[in-house]
Amino acid sequence: MQAALFPDVAVNGEEIPQAAIAAEAQNHEAPKGKPGIAWRKAARALAIRALLLQEARARAIEAEVQELAPGRFETEEEALIRALLEQALTVPSVSEEEIRAEWQKDPARFRSAPLWEVSHILCACDPRDAAAKATARARADALHSRLDGDPKGFAALAARESDCGSKSAGGNLGQLGPGDTVPEFEAALRRMEEGDISSAPVLSRHGWHIIRLNARAAGHVLPYQTVRPRIALALEKLAWARASRAFVMDLAGKARITGAELDAI
Repeated sequence: MQAALFPDVAVNGEEIPQAAIAAEAQNHEAPKGKPGIAWRKAARALAIRALLLQEARARAIEAEVQELAPGRFETEEEALIRALLEQALTVPSVSEEEIRAEWQKDPARFRSAPLWEVSHILCACDPRDAAAKATARARADALHSRLDGDPKGFAALAARESDCGSKSAGGNLGQLGPGDTVPEFEAALRRMEEGDISSAPVLSRHGWHIIRLNARAAGHVLPYQTVRPRIALALEKLAWARASRAFVMDLAGKARITGAELDAI
């Protein structure tokens, strides 16, 4: 990315270094071959940050750094911005009527997690090693063709050929829920029907998997009282985000900002 191709960014005369924008751009997605989109997103983010820090300092706000997670702390600037928003924003509490109305839009959205009973045959490899990956794929294809979509003999084949410790149970992994396995494996499970064998080997960080979905238990619709805290938290976060955007836009309307557009936040 060539910084010289992009305009200088300044907020009320405070210039934001292009090196800082280039570094921030790494945190923003953009279509391949269009670095200008990531640059504009980064410029906007840093302009908002500068705007909020200027306001916090103008209000002489003081803030103590807080621990966000074990061993991970806010920076001083993050603490200032948090304290500013806590002082400046008034976000009304979410009412019981609003929570229930959100739930009533589609109660079926709120389900318990599904469960999958799964078996697999693993042809292990390091996917970063092209030769090993190709060799393991050829082996997985050969094993897959021996099954020919027929689940009979899956356990016996897994017991003989799988590189996973589950081979001692005929490849059976037991019951899995969302997040219990690697994303590629879970994505394949979500596309399968009960009794299916994956149409082709599935690659994960562990190697190639031939997957059999033995059984599936769909999540059931949860009662309102169970999901109420989750809905309330989501609505509170939405209200906070809206109030934050309105506050930033009010500050931006009074500021001199060049090189960045804030109207798209």
